[in-house]
Amino acid sequence: MDDIVSRIITDLANRIDAPMSFRIFLQPMMASIFAIRSGLQDARSGAPPYFWAMMSDASHRRALIKDGWKSVGKVFVLALVLDVVYQWMVQSFVYPGEAIIVAFLLAIVPYLVLRGLVTRIARAR
Repeated sequence: MDDIVSRIITDLANRIDAPMSFRIFLQPMMASIFAIRSGLQDARSGAPPYFWAMMSDASHRRALIKDGWKSVGKVFVLALVLDVVYQWMVQSFVYPGEAIIVAFLLAIVPYLVLRGLVTRIARAR
């Protein structure tokens, strides 16, 4: 188990200087654009900050997840596909778990962080 964790950490760190490193910057930027757009819509409609509402309001959680996936799902799938291509090119083997972790870090995390933050900033103005 320790070997797997150390391999994953090493492989994740090596992606920064490896071929196709443009995706390390491009995919969070695309997720950020979608988060800003959705956050501004939330502020205009009076909706609560996205991540907070998703965690605290179980009755609307499914609809919020569906709305978020509709916004950032394509970026996530693109991140997943590009990481599989990267792994095939560089390692000649595909680790699906690593691909999912990378796609989550590059697409979902920036979206979750920024959408609520943009909503709060837009409301404050």
